[in-house]
Amino acid sequence: MIKSTNLTHSFDYLLYENVSLSVAPSEKVAIIGVSGSGKSTLLHNLSTFLQPNQGEVYLFDKNIYNLNEKELIEIRKKKIGIIFQFHYLFNGFSALDNLQVASILAETNVDDKLLERLKIKDVINQKIQTLSGGQQQRVSIARVLSKKPKIIFADEPTGNLDRETAFEVMDILKEYCDENQASLVMVTHDEELSQKCDTIYKLENKKLLKWTI
Repeated sequence: MIKSTNLTHSFDYLLYENVSLSVAPSEKVAIIGVSGSGKSTLLHNLSTFLQPNQGEVYLFDKNIYNLNEKELIEIRKKKIGIIFQFHYLFNGFSALDNLQVASILAETNVDDKLLERLKIKDVINQKIQTLSGGQQQRVSIARVLSKKPKIIFADEPTGNLDRETAFEVMDILKEYCDENQASLVMVTHDEELSQKCDTIYKLENKKLLKWTI
């Protein structure tokens, strides 16, 4: 489902080098590491949004950085979903409007049961700017899952949620992956939350290594 080989990335300094990673269908992977270690950059390399300085990334057996922009857009619309720490929702529109935009693009439907599980069904017709930060983040998560992606990339997806809700959302992501044979790659600083994943990697000293408690 996901395979990277020998990824190297730098800006003014070297973030990491020779990073290789494989993620199977239904596998949930957490990448942990201190702030500034390059976790988010690595996620952007893997998710089609930032080409690495060196190395290759394969999604669905395709080298994504050999694809043209039209092919990349199709993958982003229908096959992958990205949950950011900031919600990136459209203010001035309702929560439902925000969900429907993603669903229309992906040719799917909004799932009422998902809204109930994420505890946003009763606010679905409210404007985004009237919702709390936690509610907005849950809407952004619903927007991604409504697309029915086969790969979910998540960058600190529970950073704006209280502890109880964070673990509830993590359970929802795990359930979704199990039910849909979807893969999850999650960047987090929360080691306790990372333990809910099948595999944990730590990005440290410019290397990505499997991590055990």
